[in-house]
Amino acid sequence: MTIVDLLEEVKTDSSKWMKKRADELKNFYWQDGYGAFSVNPSEVDMVTEYIQNQREHHSTKTFQDEYRAFLKKYKVEYDERYVWG
Repeated sequence: MTIVDLLEEVKTDSSKWMKKRADELKNFYWQDGYGAFSVNPSEVDMVTEYIQNQREHHSTKTFQDEYRAFLKKYKVEYDERYVWG
Protein backbone atom coordinates (compact mmCIF):
# COMPACT_ATOMS: atom_id res chain seq x y z
CA MET A 1 0.00 0.00 0.00
CA THR A 2 1.35 3.42 -0.86
CA ILE A 3 1.59 6.19 1.73
CA VAL A 4 -0.97 8.26 -0.18
CA ASP A 5 -3.48 5.37 -0.17
CA LEU A 6 -2.85 4.66 3.51
CA LEU A 7 -3.32 8.29 4.53
CA GLU A 8 -6.46 8.64 2.44
CA GLU A 9 -7.95 5.61 4.18
CA VAL A 10 -6.90 6.78 7.66
CA LYS A 11 -8.24 10.29 7.10
CA THR A 12 -11.53 9.04 5.63
CA ASP A 13 -12.18 6.47 8.33
CA SER A 14 -11.11 8.73 11.20
CA SER A 15 -13.30 11.58 9.91
CA LYS A 16 -16.31 9.27 9.86
CA TRP A 17 -15.42 8.04 13.37
CA MET A 18 -15.06 11.61 14.72
CA LYS A 19 -18.38 12.73 13.24
CA LYS A 20 -20.17 9.91 15.06
CA ARG A 21 -18.73 10.92 18.45
CA ALA A 22 -20.64 14.17 19.02
CA ASP A 23 -22.96 16.60 17.22
CA GLU A 24 -20.39 19.40 17.48
CA LEU A 25 -17.99 17.25 15.42
CA LYS A 26 -20.38 16.72 12.51
CA ASN A 27 -18.37 19.19 10.38
CA PHE A 28 -14.98 17.68 11.26
CA TYR A 29 -12.61 17.22 8.35
CA TRP A 30 -8.89 16.87 7.78
CA GLN A 31 -7.03 19.52 5.86
CA ASP A 32 -5.73 18.56 2.44
CA GLY A 33 -2.31 17.02 2.29
CA TYR A 34 -0.05 15.38 4.84
CA GLY A 35 3.57 14.98 5.82
CA ALA A 36 5.27 11.64 6.27
CA PHE A 37 8.71 10.78 7.56
CA SER A 38 10.21 7.33 7.86
CA VAL A 39 12.08 6.19 10.93
CA ASN A 40 15.27 4.16 11.02
CA PRO A 41 14.49 0.92 12.91
CA SER A 42 17.43 1.61 15.23
CA GLU A 43 15.73 4.87 16.32
CA VAL A 44 12.24 3.52 17.09
CA ASP A 45 12.81 3.66 20.87
CA MET A 46 13.94 7.28 20.63
CA VAL A 47 10.89 8.22 18.54
CA THR A 48 8.56 6.38 20.93
CA GLU A 49 10.03 8.30 23.87
CA TYR A 50 9.65 11.57 21.95
CA ILE A 51 5.96 10.85 21.29
CA GLN A 52 5.35 9.98 24.94
CA ASN A 53 6.87 13.35 25.99
CA GLN A 54 5.35 15.40 23.18
CA ARG A 55 3.10 17.54 25.41
CA GLU A 56 6.10 18.68 27.45
CA HIS A 57 8.24 19.14 24.34
CA HIS A 58 5.65 21.33 22.63
CA SER A 59 5.45 23.62 25.64
CA THR A 60 8.79 25.07 24.50
CA LYS A 61 8.60 24.63 20.72
CA THR A 62 5.48 24.77 18.60
CA PHE A 63 4.53 21.95 16.26
CA GLN A 64 4.82 24.38 13.34
CA ASP A 65 8.36 25.40 14.29
CA GLU A 66 9.37 21.79 14.77
CA TYR A 67 7.87 20.74 11.45
CA ARG A 68 9.68 23.56 9.65
CA ALA A 69 12.93 22.39 11.29
CA PHE A 70 12.34 18.82 9.99
CA LEU A 71 11.70 20.13 6.50
CA LYS A 72 14.86 22.25 6.63
CA LYS A 73 16.99 19.45 8.12
CA TYR A 74 15.98 17.02 5.38
CA LYS A 75 16.10 19.66 2.64
CA VAL A 76 12.43 19.33 1.73
CA GLU A 77 11.27 22.21 -0.44
CA TYR A 78 7.87 23.59 0.56
CA ASP A 79 5.64 26.60 0.17
CA GLU A 80 4.42 27.96 3.50
CA ARG A 81 1.05 28.80 1.92
CA TYR A 82 0.29 25.12 1.45
CA VAL A 83 1.76 23.61 4.61
CA TRP A 84 -0.86 24.77 7.10
CA GLY A 85 -3.88 24.54 4.75
